[in-house]
Amino acid sequence: MNQEKIVVIDFGGQYNQLVARRVRECSVYCEIYSYRTPIDQIKAMDPKGIILTGGPNSCYEEGAASCSRELFEMGIPVLGLCYGAQLMMHVLGGYVCKAPVREYGKIEVTVDRTSKLFGNVSEKTICWMSHNDYIEKTAPDFRIVAHTADCPVAAAECEEKKLYAIQFHPEVLHTQEGTKMLHNFVYKVCGCAGTWKMDAFVENSIKAIREKVGSGRALCALSGGVDSSVAAVMMAKAVGNQLTCVFVDHGLLRKNEGDEVEEVFGPNGPYHLNFVRVNAQQRFYDKLKGVEEPERKRKIIGEEFIRVFEEEAKKIGKVDFLVQGTIYPDVVESGLGGESAVIKSHHNVGGLPDYVDFREIIEPLRNLFKDEVRKVGIELGIPENLVYRQPFPGPGLGVRIVGEVTAEKVRIVQEADAIYREEIARAGLDRSIGQYFAALTNMRSVGVMGDERTYDYAVALRAVNTVDFMTAEAAEIPWETLSRAANRIVNEVKNVNRVLYDCTGKPPATIEWE
Repeated sequence: MNQEKIVVIDFGGQYNQLVARRVRECSVYCEIYSYRTPIDQIKAMDPKGIILTGGPNSCYEEGAASCSRELFEMGIPVLGLCYGAQLMMHVLGGYVCKAPVREYGKIEVTVDRTSKLFGNVSEKTICWMSHNDYIEKTAPDFRIVAHTADCPVAAAECEEKKLYAIQFHPEVLHTQEGTKMLHNFVYKVCGCAGTWKMDAFVENSIKAIREKVGSGRALCALSGGVDSSVAAVMMAKAVGNQLTCVFVDHGLLRKNEGDEVEEVFGPNGPYHLNFVRVNAQQRFYDKLKGVEEPERKRKIIGEEFIRVFEEEAKKIGKVDFLVQGTIYPDVVESGLGGESAVIKSHHNVGGLPDYVDFREIIEPLRNLFKDEVRKVGIELGIPENLVYRQPFPGPGLGVRIVGEVTAEKVRIVQEADAIYREEIARAGLDRSIGQYFAALTNMRSVGVMGDERTYDYAVALRAVNTVDFMTAEAAEIPWETLSRAANRIVNEVKNVNRVLYDCTGKPPATIEWE
């Protein structure tokens, strides 16, 4: 990315991706790197500024995540957040110790002095604290610029060296003026121009893809999800029918979704590309017969998808490029971007698949977060209903059906989910809830319908609000909406006699049921 850049150095904090997202929302490009990244590599990136994230350790303990003094002597502005602030003080000669009072949650911070970092920020502002240690004594040449009732150094700075340390988390939404603070850092302190715009990204990416592919051929595995769809359209805009998209319908999609994907990308759609739809529903159902364990279901679906895709790829013959819808959280969560523990391994990062004969991988969205991918989709003119489609797991309804997957169970959950989504949209909540769907429990219970005893399935409705999908809270949906959805499901979906609402957050639950 040949443009101005802020580097986020990750010390294992849970909000590392959120820091990068907030900076990008200020129209400044940002990337995440582990604290283990060599200082020479950081220098070579020529960043406009550096942000140090939070972390789970105490900076004064032996073996704790650390950094060299040189990081603060390069003349590049540095902003330390929480652990990053404590580490800055510790490395530069201040004193950090266990706090007499732990601060957690929304805390009122008082801004004591004029500071570039706190320009246009209220004198008293609510910030999100989460720390057991605190800065008892600042490093030489630093002045205290903010405090709380229990934390004498809520913020400190050495303006001459462009070093700033804040004990709270400006990146989380609970910090009411956090975006202002980050905006002040990247513009007033780092002198950024704000060139990270989606229209320029789209234009430059299409040009770069066209130059790379030349007269070659490209192959894309199209799932119908937001990421692969946006990647496919970007490729189509760049190289037209040099691109072939293979859409494997594994029979675990939402109601009518396979036909909707074909309508957009197929021969009657607006894009010039080669579209191949593989209707492999029965093949997947046969493989899943009798399988109940969630992880085994995931592996079967993933492996079978690869086998089907491989068979179709062989029919096409040699291609030069394999296109993947990898996005930035995939890279970070696979342990290739930051320092946080590997959350999940992704087949499309960290190694080249060996089942297709190709020369190189193209990942046009590799540097983008999900919200940025959606903006690119709109820039490309993709229909809004596809761009804002609900997140959907790779194994599809296979992990929204508890227990064995059968064609009958797929029908039940498809119908119930379609009704639920209709009612959410009818209530005008479809853009305000982070994720919502219906899941089929493996529980059957007694009911009564039309004076007759029934013994049928229970459907669970799920809706969560989340910023980063790492934590989530159950959405408070109006009872009228839930009641109407439940009524319709038991009346319109055969073999369902009970509807439940899942009001559990993450943690302790996950967002998906399996």
